[in-house]
Amino acid sequence: MSTPEVHVRRYGHGSRVPGWDVPVDLDKDPATVPDPATTAVPAELRATIEGFIARYPDRRSAAIPALWAAQLTHGWCSPEAIRQVACVMTLTPAYLAQLVGFYDMFEEHPVGRHQVYVCTNISCSLRGADALHQAFREAAEGDAHFNIRGFECLGACDIAPMASVNGDYLGPLELSDAERVVRALQDGGEPPPGLRLGDRPNAGLTLEAQRAGDPGRGTRPSGGGDQPDRSDQGDPSGGASASAAAGSDASSGQRDPAPDESPDAPDDPGTTGQPANPKI
Repeated sequence: MSTPEVHVRRYGHGSRVPGWDVPVDLDKDPATVPDPATTAVPAELRATIEGFIARYPDRRSAAIPALWAAQLTHGWCSPEAIRQVACVMTLTPAYLAQLVGFYDMFEEHPVGRHQVYVCTNISCSLRGADALHQAFREAAEGDAHFNIRGFECLGACDIAPMASVNGDYLGPLELSDAERVVRALQDGGEPPPGLRLGDRPNAGLTLEAQRAGDPGRGTRPSGGGDQPDRSDQGDPSGGASASAAAGSDASSGQRDPAPDESPDAPDDPGTTGQPANPKI
C-alpha cells in the first residue's frame, strides 16, 4: 500500500522565511543608547527600574519588569516609554522593542485603562469562555476605557471560566457577571465582592492584606469565618514558635487540651481550623 505524497508549502525563493538572505546594511549607523541629557524619565519610573536592575547580576534580566513598569506609567509601551526604559537600563530601544513585540501582555498601541483578559484556553473554553468573552465585549461596547481581549491561558483552570480584570483573577464567572463587572468599573469601583480569587476563603491572605505589602499580617479566612492573625501577640519572637507549634499540631491532627478539658474530649470544629498558608 503506497503512502500518498504530501506537498509542503514553500516560499517562492526557498523554504526559509523571507529576508533570511538579506545582508546587514553595514552603512547604517549602529544603534545607540538614548542620551540621559536629552531623554526625560519620570523620577518614580526611574527609581522603579533601578530597583529592578539591582536585583539581578545582569541588568538585561530586568527588562521585562522594567517595561511592565513603563506600561503602567504610560498606559502602553509607546516609543517614548521604550526610550525611557532604554535610557535607564543603558540598552538600545531595539533590544527592548523586540521583547514588547514578542510578549502579548505588552501593548504596542494605546488601549483602555481597564485591562480585561478573558481566558479562552481548553478548561475555560469547555465551560463557556467564548460566550463570556462576547458578554464582556457587549457590556463594554463603545467605552474606550476598556481593553477586552481573549487570552490563550491564564493558568487558573480551577476557577474556569475566568478573567483577569486589572490584574485581579475573577472566577468562576457567569455570563451575567460580565455586565456587573463592567458597570462596577465604570462607576469607579472594583469588581463585585465574591468574584475575585483573593476573596475566596482558601486563597490565604485577603486581597487587602496582599495589597498592603505585608504578607505576615492581615486577616486570614479560616474555617467558618475571618480569623485575625495573632503572630505578634503574646510572643516576643514575633509568633514564630506559635506558628511552628500550630503547624505541627495541624500536621499531626492533634492539639493540646484546654485546662478545663479532658484529653479525650472531641475537638470543637469552630476553634481548631488549620492555619492558612500565606501565598508565596
